[in-house]
Amino acid sequence: MKVLVLIDVQNDFMPGGALAVPKGDEIVPLINRLEEKFDLVIATQDWHPTGHASFASSHEGKKEFEAIKLDGLDQVMWPEHCIQNTQGAEFHPDLNTSRIEAIFRKGTNKKIDSYSGFYDNAHLKSTGLSGYLKEKKVEELYFAGLAAEYCVYFSIIDALGEGFKSILIEDATRALNNDEYEKARIDILRKGGKVIKSTELSLT
Repeated sequence: MKVLVLIDVQNDFMPGGALAVPKGDEIVPLINRLEEKFDLVIATQDWHPTGHASFASSHEGKKEFEAIKLDGLDQVMWPEHCIQNTQGAEFHPDLNTSRIEAIFRKGTNKKIDSYSGFYDNAHLKSTGLSGYLKEKKVEELYFAGLAAEYCVYFSIIDALGEGFKSILIEDATRALNNDEYEKARIDILRKGGKVIKSTELSLT
C-alpha cells in the first residue's frame, strides 16, 4: 500500500496567513488530484497552544525569525501561527479532506516545537504516526505539503529513520527559503529518500 502524507496544508501557511509560504496555495489543486491515486491519505496539522515556546511573542526582546537555543535545541522564533481552534490552524478551504483517513496533530506541547509529523524536535514524544502506518503494513510514503525545508523535510527524515521508503513529490510542496530547501533536498537524497515530480508518479 502506497500512502500520501499531507504535511500542514493549513491556512496560516498560505499567502495572507500568519506564517505564509510563498505560493503555498498553488499546491492545493495538485494535492486534490494526487489524492485519487492513493489507497490511503493521511494528514498532519500544526496545533499549537496559545503562548507556544516557538513564538517570538513568548520571549521578551526576541524578534520573529531570529534563531535561538531553546532547551539546547536550535529554534527559530516564529510568528504566532496555527493556534488550536483558530481559522489559521484549519486546512485550506479548497483542500479535499474527504479522503483523509487520519489526522496527526503536532506541536501541542507548549514547551517544544514539532516540525516532524512523527516526533517532536527532541524526539521525546511520538505522534503515533509510525505505529499507525506499521500496523497497516505500509512500506512506502509519498509526501506533499508545507513548508518544504521544515515540516516536510523533518517528516521525511524521520520516516526514513523509521524504515519507510520515502518520496517527496517536489511540485506538491513549497519552501519558505529556496536556498534552505536545496540543502534539505540534498540531505533527503543522501539519506536514501527520493525526490520526484508528480508527472513521474507511478503507483503500479
